[in-house]
Parts: sequence; structure tokens; C-alpha cells
Amino acid sequence: MATRSRVWRRLLGLKGAVVEAVTWDEAAGQVRVAVRPRERLRRCGRCGRPCAGYDRGGGRRRWRALDWGTAPVVLEAEAVRVRCPEHGVVVAAVPWARRGARHTRAFEDQCVWLAVRTSRVAVSALMRVSWRAVGAMVRRAGREARARAELLQGLRRIGIDEISYRRGQRYLTVVVDHDGGRLVWLAPGRDRAAVARFFEALGPERCRQLELVSADAGAWIGPVVRRMAPEAVLCLDPFHVVQWATQAVDAVRRDLWRRLRRQGRRAEARALQRSRWLLWRAREGLRPQERQRLARLAPCVRLARTVRQHRGRIAHTLQHRLTNARVEACNTQLRLLQRIAHGFRDVEAFIQLAFLKLAGLCPPLPGREPLPMKTA
Repeated sequence: MATRSRVWRRLLGLKGAVVEAVTWDEAAGQVRVAVRPRERLRRCGRCGRPCAGYDRGGGRRRWRALDWGTAPVVLEAEAVRVRCPEHGVVVAAVPWARRGARHTRAFEDQCVWLAVRTSRVAVSALMRVSWRAVGAMVRRAGREARARAELLQGLRRIGIDEISYRRGQRYLTVVVDHDGGRLVWLAPGRDRAAVARFFEALGPERCRQLELVSADAGAWIGPVVRRMAPEAVLCLDPFHVVQWATQAVDAVRRDLWRRLRRQGRRAEARALQRSRWLLWRAREGLRPQERQRLARLAPCVRLARTVRQHRGRIAHTLQHRLTNARVEACNTQLRLLQRIAHGFRDVEAFIQLAFLKLAGLCPPLPGREPLPMKTA
């Protein structure tokens, strides 16, 4: 038969703890649970290294735990301090909570799981906690999960892009693993230095293992890839090329049409107006006279020069059939997360939330098995 202490540990999702007493606080309307670590050897609260005890601390600390039915539950324990050879005198680590947390690990895991999947209003109302506190939980859980994970290991085919996260030209550099469908890098910046930081974190050995890199035609990506991963084949995302070309041709066509109208050359303007679909038509579908008309248009000449400039990367795309579609799908998920993360005090909370959801790092609900990750 299970002891009362074991029953309470199971109910509260506690591991490595001994329940000493359980009382009801009538004034506060909550359950008070006195606990202590089962392991007698104390560890540093920062690095986890076994350390010698220093003193019993400045009193008892409290941690909010998962509710028991409709009643809030609070854990209480002595804030014992230890002397760490590296960090000096610090509060000892406890097995039921992360460093610096005011909530138990099980409580934080449930909040993080909900934050990844539902609205902030629902999380705050269900868990009876502020959204700012949820942001702190997301940061702690994200840092811990990323420290354990090997997101940059075994990369062969990656896609690089950017996403805006705030007004005023604030961007994040996004790197996605094409094979695993996971987010592997997300950091502030949209310049060569931001891309270089990713390759520096990847390291020379793993850079040599890269085979294919997909990206748009931005000058902030290609030169860095060629310099830091010269053995990787750089593919130009066809969607961006087509979009850029059609928008440029349309803009010039409209400008020329207005100019002809102002000059009274209505017949020429009418002919140019009717050439929109002609400009978009595939080359093999054009008649000889239509090809001659296109060859004389300056926008088409400039477009041909641009395509010729990126001909090698376009050929790589056609050869390897690699596009940035998976990266764009990841960006769509990031935009949805931006709405959830609204109210977090800094961009780090949003970045950690993104890794928790899109890199498969989200902790499972307390007492449950992890759910399989759905690729972007």
C-alpha cells in the first residue's frame, strides 16, 4: 500500500521530494505542503554540482504547485544555501522547481504546454497566473530544453529566411532543417552578421556537412554561405524570383502606361495595357511576333539580365528540387505565435516559445507522454 507521502507526491507531480506535512490555510484558501529534497547531498542552484552546505538560508520559500481540484496548492521548504567552488554561496537546487522559479516544474510545464497551443487569456484564466509570469516560464523552459537538445547536429539541407517581429524594421533570422522540418535557429537581425552567427554556432565541421542551402536573392545571405560553407550548394527560392519578377514588370508596365496616356499616345498605351498576360506567359507559348514585342521592352531586358546573374543558383534549384516552401510554412507558424506572445516583455520569450513549438522541445503535460511533433 502506498504511503500518504507517496500519494501526495503522485498527486502533485513531485519527484525527488519527501512530503512532511499537509495543512489547509483557511485564511489564504489554499493547501500548504511542507516538503524537503529526498537527496541529502545538496547541489548548486546554478550549475547543479554537488556542494558543501553553507547555512539554512533566510527562512522558508514557497512555490505554487498544480491545483488540487479547485484548491490552490503551495509547497514550502527551507531555502538552504551551499558554497559552490565556481559560483560562491548560492541557494541550493530543489528537484521540484527550476532555478529562479516561483512555481513547481509541473506547474510551469503545464503553463508552457498551454501557451504553445492556446490563447494567453485561456492560459491566464485556467492557471490563475499572469501572462508576464507565463513569459518567464517560457524563457526558463526554452533555455533548459535547448541546452539539452542538439538542434544543429546532422544538418544536411537547410533553408534561410527572415521574419519581421516588431514595427520599425525589427527582424529575426530563421533557419529550418528541410529534412526534419524543424526550426533550428532563430535570432535577432537580418544582415550578414546575423547569418554568420548561425554558421559560427554550427562550427567548421558541421558547416562542411551541409549539402544544400535554400534562400532568396538577398545579398545578406549568399556571400556568407559561400564564405562559411563553401561546399554547400546554394539554391535560389523560385517563389521569390517569380514574385519579384512579376511585381517589377507590372510596376514598370503601369508607369509606362501612365506616361503614354499623358503624352496622348493612347494607341500605344492600349497595346501595352493588353500585354500584362503576355508578359507572364511561358516562353514556349509565345508566337514569334509576340517574342519580338517582348524583346524590345526595357523591363524584360533588365529581367533577363537579373536571371542571367542568378542563373547558377536557379539551375541548382531545378536540379535538386529544393525550395523555401518549408521555411515559409515555418514563418506562417511564427506569425501565429506572434499573436500569442503579444505582451511578453522581450523578444527572447517569443524566440523560446518558437523553439518550444517548432523545434519539438515543448515539455509534455505532467504525467503524460510527449506528443509526436508535426513538421511544418
